[in-house]
Amino acid sequence: MTEAAAVPGRGRYHRAVDRPPLVLVVDDDAKIVRLVRVYLEREGLRVGEAADGRSALRAIDAEPPSLVILDRMLPEVEGLDVLAAIRRDGRTPVIILSARGTTADRITGLSAGADDYLPKPFSPAELVLRVRRVLDRAAPPVGVSDAGAPDLQVGDLVVDRGRHEARLPGGTVPLTATEFRLLVALLDAGGRVLTRDQLLDAVYGAHEADVLDRTIDANIRRLRVKLGDDVERPAYIETVRGVGYRAQVGAMGRS
Repeated sequence: MTEAAAVPGRGRYHRAVDRPPLVLVVDDDAKIVRLVRVYLEREGLRVGEAADGRSALRAIDAEPPSLVILDRMLPEVEGLDVLAAIRRDGRTPVIILSARGTTADRITGLSAGADDYLPKPFSPAELVLRVRRVLDRAAPPVGVSDAGAPDLQVGDLVVDRGRHEARLPGGTVPLTATEFRLLVALLDAGGRVLTRDQLLDAVYGAHEADVLDRTIDANIRRLRVKLGDDVERPAYIETVRGVGYRAQVGAMGRS
């Protein structure tokens, strides 16, 4: 890993009105944990630690964090199994920080539900930047709100931007922040087809040049599972082969 001389915008979360966000760092390498802790605490973030997967799950149960930084190769419970447990029980953002950094590894991690993936060796300053961006996506900065924005609707699916939730007749659909932004982008397009690049920009921002476009496909798959959508006869999200995705035109509406 590389040390950075300075971290731009240091101390950002010291200005938080409530308690600063809690970041849980899960890694069995104590040196990495100490280094990450130093940089995150300079930002004003609170930092928790876990050295194995089982301890991580206990820590999450004890105090749900705002973000988890997760190694893939962990004792007790493997990192991707920890990620699967997080995704079953909630929408906590996860950044994978791992020595397994091939394109295939990144696709696997992102497809499993990670919000970001940073290979080791890494720059602590870059990790801080990614932490900021993931936290901002999960909870918009103070003063930014979708309150008052009209609900979006596809069939019996209602997306409430003010409450940041999606609802079906059976109840609220537990979407991650990334999945929610993807769904809003599709519904906001009013039935227009959006390419993967357009969806990447909508979900991650145009500055995230290294995000894999196959991440969109993985998020679409997870969205469909959570919505109970049929790929062959979609009620909500339609695949336009060779182009991208769109919300089902005939079922679009606003409330």
